[in-house]
Amino acid sequence: MARRSESLPLAAPTPGAAAEVVPIRRASLHDEVVGRVRDMIVEGHLQEGTRIHEGRLCEQLGISRTPLREALKVLATEGLVDLSPNRGAIVRAVTPRDMRDMLRVLGQLEALAGELACVNASEADIAAIHDMHKRMMEHYAARNRMEYFKLNQAIHSAFVSLADNPTLQALHETLQARIKRIRYIGNDRDTQWHDAVDDHEKMVEALLRRDGPALGQVLRFHLERTWERVRNVLALPES
Repeated sequence: MARRSESLPLAAPTPGAAAEVVPIRRASLHDEVVGRVRDMIVEGHLQEGTRIHEGRLCEQLGISRTPLREALKVLATEGLVDLSPNRGAIVRAVTPRDMRDMLRVLGQLEALAGELACVNASEADIAAIHDMHKRMMEHYAARNRMEYFKLNQAIHSAFVSLADNPTLQALHETLQARIKRIRYIGNDRDTQWHDAVDDHEKMVEALLRRDGPALGQVLRFHLERTWERVRNVLALPES
């Protein structure tokens, strides 16, 4: 699904030399800092409603303030932090009403995406998602929550990408970024985590059959149950 990047030879090949020099690829410091701070928010190490102490966090991560501040700007666009001229960066708090409303809208978006994905996906696309699912299940068996969660979110994003609808994708990206922490805590208990995994098994089965209505239905149901799982973990009243 990813577009292959092309590289050019740095110089004309000489006898005995390789025809092409392959560049070394590694994540930039910026991307690494964004990812690390995002994970800290999702896992609850940086708690919602609290100010991010830049000096302390820089010391923990072994970086200067400049890359941290650039990372916080990215996380602000994702809706995970609020930037205040007076208080600095605050981990954004999400109200129960926000949680419920966003999950309901996300469920409708993903249901539509699932139906379209079954029409648009190539066999290679389907195989790629199936492979992600199998790797996610390995993390589930090892009880590695964060790596499981990252692949889980990648699978949901892949369904949306295959829908080939830029408007749907833009809305989904905005909502998914804002409720990463919410979706993560939905698997806080083993029974609830098992239920979520069962939903994902049904998603893959529907995709392999190219059964769009079935995939759309299980995605919508999955997001409805995510709200119930989150509500139970946080002991929120029914609404």
